Amino acid sequence: MASRVCLVHYHEVGLKGKNRAHFERILIDSIKAACAAFSLASCTRISGHILVTFSVPGEAERAFDVIRRVPGVARVSLAFHTNRDPDEYCRAAVLALREAGEFESFKVAAKRSNTDYALGSLELNAQVGEVLCGAFPQKRVQMHHPDVVVHVLVVQGSVYVYARSERGVGGLPVGSAGKVVTLLSSGIDSPVATWLLSRRGAVCVPVHFSGRPQTADTSEYLCQDIIRALAPSVQIGRLYVVPFGDAQREISIKCPGKLRVIMYRRIMYAVAERIARIEGAKAIVTGESLGQVASQTLENIAAVNEVVTLPVLRPLIGSDKQEIIERAEQIGTYDISCETAPDCCTLFMPRAPETHARIDEVHEAWEAFDHDEMIDRLVASVEYVDFESASYRRPRRFRERHEELAPAPFAERRPREDESSS
Repeated sequence: MASRVCLVHYHEVGLKGKNRAHFERILIDSIKAACAAFSLASCTRISGHILVTFSVPGEAERAFDVIRRVPGVARVSLAFHTNRDPDEYCRAAVLALREAGEFESFKVAAKRSNTDYALGSLELNAQVGEVLCGAFPQKRVQMHHPDVVVHVLVVQGSVYVYARSERGVGGLPVGSAGKVVTLLSSGIDSPVATWLLSRRGAVCVPVHFSGRPQTADTSEYLCQDIIRALAPSVQIGRLYVVPFGDAQREISIKCPGKLRVIMYRRIMYAVAERIARIEGAKAIVTGESLGQVASQTLENIAAVNEVVTLPVLRPLIGSDKQEIIERAEQIGTYDISCETAPDCCTLFMPRAPETHARIDEVHEAWEAFDHDEMIDRLVASVEYVDFESASYRRPRRFRERHEELAPAPFAERRPREDESSS
């Protein structure tokens, strides 16, 4: 009897030459982690695909959409797994075509991975096609651009038959491109930027700057909701929280009003870089889009970049707001980001922020307060929330490495009582 399995197709991973096996192993680990809630029986490579099987009937159908969202997966097919018995795989082909929904035309695309099976691809096409024509006499065979394609794959002593096949997110598996620190707010842009870097294989370590104690901590819990919305496909292992409200208040008192936002961001970048050094991250990621707000002009971006030596990646820099919103809806973070929450982005904002900062004025404002002491103080006050993640590795000698950079170790941020059971 045919069983249901998921066949994972990949694209970029298959182009990695001698490193292909390494990327395949990482992708397999990502799929296993994403399917942890299901009764996963096996996840193995077969002839340019990854075969995912389950021990409980019906779980392949439920896991299908989860696997499709895993970075590195180009396409997922919900297949019937049969023996190399014509009766079995022809019967599976009828079932596969029947569950395809409304259609008028179809074709069969057969392929065998080696020559140890007597029938070639053309003979398999004819054999299965004849059975399908008998089962669906009102439908027509169409070789070019049919409504449905029934695939028959003969590989390693088995046959896989499928018609349902949907596109995945593509890219590279998480963990194949190193680690980055992302500036994560509860807004729309930064979750999308985080997702895009995950899709390119980076392990993302988000840092959230909270307006606490000048505001409530609502934005911190929205960030946790965003991380859960990205899971299980995109796994984030740790969220750092920086209570930033008092520092903003101090800057608002000592610096010119029009340069406050630039000072805020310079401090944020400096703290993020310190966390990146501890984590072993190689870049900082932001959700900035060129010209979207006052702080995101070329002059202001240059004035902020100056304070760090790590690369700053801006995957949304050329995107407009509507494109970002559409992507946020696609990845499931948009509704969370639309919830109202006071945070550091709206705290102590000037009426007329500078849009084209002059670097000499920026330096003068920077020296108006003890920025080094403020950075040390903020790093010492950092808290963190840990999540389950197969791709994230906590820093080795975490406490010792931190003590070299700050006077006190980070504190774990505890969930609220009303969320402890969720």
